[in-house]
Amino acid sequence: MEILDLRHFSSADLRSLLEDEIDVWSKLLCWDYRGSSEMILRYVDAKILPGYAAVERGKIFGYAFFVYEGSKGVIGDLFVTDGTRGHDVNHVEGRLLTHVIETLQQSPGIHRIEAQLLAHDAGAVARPFTDQGFQRHGRLFMALPLSGEVPAATMNSSDVEIRQWSEPDYQSAAGLITNAYRSHVDSQINDQYRTLGGSLRFLNNIVRFPGCGTFDAESSFVAVHKRTRMLAGLILCSSVRQDVGHVTQVCVLPEFRSHGIGETLLERTAANLRKRHFQTLSLTVTEANARAVELYQRLGFSTQRVFDAFVWEG
Repeated sequence: MEILDLRHFSSADLRSLLEDEIDVWSKLLCWDYRGSSEMILRYVDAKILPGYAAVERGKIFGYAFFVYEGSKGVIGDLFVTDGTRGHDVNHVEGRLLTHVIETLQQSPGIHRIEAQLLAHDAGAVARPFTDQGFQRHGRLFMALPLSGEVPAATMNSSDVEIRQWSEPDYQSAAGLITNAYRSHVDSQINDQYRTLGGSLRFLNNIVRFPGCGTFDAESSFVAVHKRTRMLAGLILCSSVRQDVGHVTQVCVLPEFRSHGIGETLLERTAANLRKRHFQTLSLTVTEANARAVELYQRLGFSTQRVFDAFVWEG
């Protein structure tokens, strides 16, 4: 087995492996990974996707890639197929991650590294990260069947109205996200939440790129303070499969919490998807965010997977 630079290869070399990964994401997460797969293949052909491939007799059976975002590196994906010709999957994953981590830590100007590996169980690939001083945060992947009724939320604030997301909400939504996550555990995991520019990049990735499904404006809503017309909360949803929606963001400003706004936003999204014959709504949440976890459980979400988020500050 060799570990080689991913930029030595073409989409034809990687396509079979990504077909295996599409099957895994479908089975584990009810997620159609084809959009992400095609984007990866385009970047591979353009020789602009940094990463490493595990190769045996000229055939790729595992890969990991990362991206640079200013002074930050983000590990985008790690996948090793079960058909490893006698190689231990955990060993191959560990070698790929070690190469990626060492490359990022040695890259000039990189002071932070983030990774969230949704398709890997908590602890499964933790060793290469913890050995290099990464912080580890438990995250939950939760799902709500849309076959039944979501308990109706009662919003006890007459000063707030709920309406559908629209493109002009973009700038205000970025400000809302920045303010909602100030001093929040999630801003430790994703530093984009800490600044307006970072929140705008986060929104751009959700709305305009297929990495987290296809943005679904119809099932995305904002809560608006009637007097000031400022955004008090929002929920953004993407379609990750023809019949599965995924909440990519839900947040409420601190001064508007405890008024049922978050519950109402979730109920509106679930109701919209149910009307359009979606079967499931999923989301991810940080395990330490006990208040949010309790809310989701009360609304009928159940934990399907526990995975890790890793952060390194240099």
